[in-house]
Amino acid sequence: MIAIAGGLGAAVCWAVATLCSSRSSRMIGASSVLAWVMIIGFTVGIIPALAERPGTPAPDGWQIVGLIFVGLSYSAGLLLAYLALSVGRVSIVAPITSTEGAAAAVIAVALGDPISIPTAIVLAVIAAGIVLSSIERSADPPPTSAAGMRTHDPAMNRRAVLLAIGAAAVFSVGLVLSARLGASLPATWILVASRAVGVLVIAVPLALRGRLRLERRAVPLVVVSGILEALGSVLYVVGAQHGVATAAVLSSQFAAIAAVLAYFLFGERLARVQVAGVGVIAVGIGVLAVLRA
Repeated sequence: MIAIAGGLGAAVCWAVATLCSSRSSRMIGASSVLAWVMIIGFTVGIIPALAERPGTPAPDGWQIVGLIFVGLSYSAGLLLAYLALSVGRVSIVAPITSTEGAAAAVIAVALGDPISIPTAIVLAVIAAGIVLSSIERSADPPPTSAAGMRTHDPAMNRRAVLLAIGAAAVFSVGLVLSARLGASLPATWILVASRAVGVLVIAVPLALRGRLRLERRAVPLVVVSGILEALGSVLYVVGAQHGVATAAVLSSQFAAIAAVLAYFLFGERLARVQVAGVGVIAVGIGVLAVLRA
């Protein structure tokens, strides 16, 4: 039950955070959204991290290096994801970004982990789903913004797909490192470290250059994104302790939840081939989580 609650809770948190980020990225820019998400996530997570296991030994040199790389991966992955959301549909970007687990499996194989034939087949199916979801229908005119500018066209769609693929690839590096660090360090340390790195490399430079933007209408969106990104990570870790496969399958469905919500909230519509691609990705991720458990 805890694994189910944790996985579903994480999926809902990440889905809502994705929707909020898709709107705020178009208001203040992807870099500013990322900076505020890092600042808010670090602020809400620092106290639990300091209270975690007072007697736990401090990280050694290699662990510190690993934490830094996890932070860089998390920051770069979110930046790419927000850039993708600023030009592409949530219903396409979210499913592709959620293939981070599949990309992590590829990295694990490259590092020497054996791969079974079923896993290889699922990875190929997920790749096919990405291709299908990137096919833009030409029959419908792209929607326009309030200013009358085209917000989506085939070129933007392709750019969003490439950015989302990049986000998944970068996130996967962080997943692999986090899994290895999690065996010896508290999860809250890893979560806070990733946001601390983001604050230092993204938020501080933007603030010093006077480019850290925030509009009143974007405030609730970035606050919700920052809190839910952190909360979703915590819920997933808690759920995974009671069932990795269950928590992974359910939490990876944040993309499907975000796509459905985007349809009702933003009126996003996809071609049948894109719907098929998104469905293939969602099913493939679930099957892969079971196979890799």
